[in-house]
Amino acid sequence: MNKLCRIIVAAGMLVTAACQPLKMDTYEKNLDIPGHEWSYAYKPVFEVTVQPQDTAYLYNIYVNVRHKDSYPFSNIWLQVHTQFPGEKPVTQRVELPLADMSGKWLGSGLDDIYEHKIPIQQNAILNKPGTYKFTFEQNMRQNPLPDIMNVGLRIEKAGLRKNEKAIP
Repeated sequence: MNKLCRIIVAAGMLVTAACQPLKMDTYEKNLDIPGHEWSYAYKPVFEVTVQPQDTAYLYNIYVNVRHKDSYPFSNIWLQVHTQFPGEKPVTQRVELPLADMSGKWLGSGLDDIYEHKIPIQQNAILNKPGTYKFTFEQNMRQNPLPDIMNVGLRIEKAGLRKNEKAIP
């Protein structure tokens, strides 16, 4: 298929996808850490809109971390601020293990860069339609935290909650 045909097919797929109702099966967004040094002042924010039909499900929530091999620690501590629609934020301190006891990185690696998808909550309930706001704040003793390239949020549908029915 020539280049023009591929572009036309891709555009057609985008138009078709744009016309379908948006339901959240997976949300994922990763943000660059400025200069690959995560300072206390940089607090990435992720906003997720949950539609009424999505409130019947359970969700698994992950933090994505991408770092260089030269990252000097085996973990990272975060303050995760979660704000439900119309409510005040709730804060929890979370440890993200990045290496095992021998110092081997737990994530997948390519050259000197490692990526991790670390679960922070399984079977979470997002039972209110609206916008949920997640803010990550590095909570290590060192500031700035070197060799962290990206941080992100991933939310996946885990299945229907008990006694709930899927809304079309």
